[in-house]
Amino acid sequence: MKAIVNGKILLPDGETSGKALLFDERIRGIADTLPADCGIIDAAGLYVAPGFMDVHIHGYLGADASDGDIEGLRKMARGILKNGVTSFLPTTMTVPWDELERAFGAVRAFMAESAAPEFDGAQALGCHAEGPFINPRRKGAQAESAILPPDAEKLLPYKDVIRLVTIAPEMPGALECMRALRGHMRLSIGHTDADYAQAMAGAAAGADHFTHLFNAMTGLSHRAPGVVGAALAGDAWCELIADTFHVNGGVFPILRKCKGDKMVLITDCTRAGGLADGEYTLGGQPIYVKGIECRLADGTIAGSVLRMNDAVRNYRDCAGVSMYEAVRCASLSPARSVGLDSIKGSLTPGKDADIVLLDSACQVRGVWIAGRRKA
Repeated sequence: MKAIVNGKILLPDGETSGKALLFDERIRGIADTLPADCGIIDAAGLYVAPGFMDVHIHGYLGADASDGDIEGLRKMARGILKNGVTSFLPTTMTVPWDELERAFGAVRAFMAESAAPEFDGAQALGCHAEGPFINPRRKGAQAESAILPPDAEKLLPYKDVIRLVTIAPEMPGALECMRALRGHMRLSIGHTDADYAQAMAGAAAGADHFTHLFNAMTGLSHRAPGVVGAALAGDAWCELIADTFHVNGGVFPILRKCKGDKMVLITDCTRAGGLADGEYTLGGQPIYVKGIECRLADGTIAGSVLRMNDAVRNYRDCAGVSMYEAVRCASLSPARSVGLDSIKGSLTPGKDADIVLLDSACQVRGVWIAGRRKA
């Protein structure tokens, strides 16, 4: 048994001080007194937070989930660990189908490897397939040539790997596809030109998640509420790329009021994450990185280089929320959004002991996965 003392422990609904967080491979409780023979870890006033979960991340440190390369997944997992991410869904792009199948196979193998106690990076819990059943009118940085008609039979052989899939509900056959996939994987509406009614039909067909809200979807107006209106009006989970570029920070307080704990912070990070400004690739296309901006040659926004700990800080500061609420949007909310909150997402007894120490600037000072220190 170990105990983290002298920290501000972040819970889903607040924070507590003057207590110890007890854990072995799982969280054992929050106590006023320490058990005998307990290993002591002094947090020295830092925040004690649940590990972050990123359900939408394409790459990091030059690697990309769509490469279908296990070594690249290892590099991603080790890199994002330093940003407080203890579990993630490697996210594929709309690339040719044979490449997607290779990527799904690589994630399948890596899921087992990353769950081993000795692995020194974040744990892969499945993948997020961002496409290929999307609308070419809202493809963003996705490759139009690789977009396919919705077909559940293509994805069902990978139901053990794909935990979340992004689909445009207005495409021919999409609603039937969504109904066939429902119960096997979580469904997200995104890269879509749907109107409000079509988006609501997608929700009725099983979608309870919206991919990178505001981006690559129809916007909100008083006569045409669009996909954004459907996302805000309903009870679905909404992803937010909180880099203040994809969505202006002034919108964050509005989202918080509309969605509360249904906000899911994501990075949508590309292989350029953690690297210097310059030219990289995304889905086989060149992208150009300058500061927090990633764009195609024509200026189209193409993913991000956001770190999850920076997303937490940005959301906290722009939305004007407490640290515990910002952290919840990067831990418990994403875990709930993909059905993993029974084992991940909070410092609740019985859950995996995925723990992060943070300072007030959201810099990561320590990381544990299943009770083992990794950073």
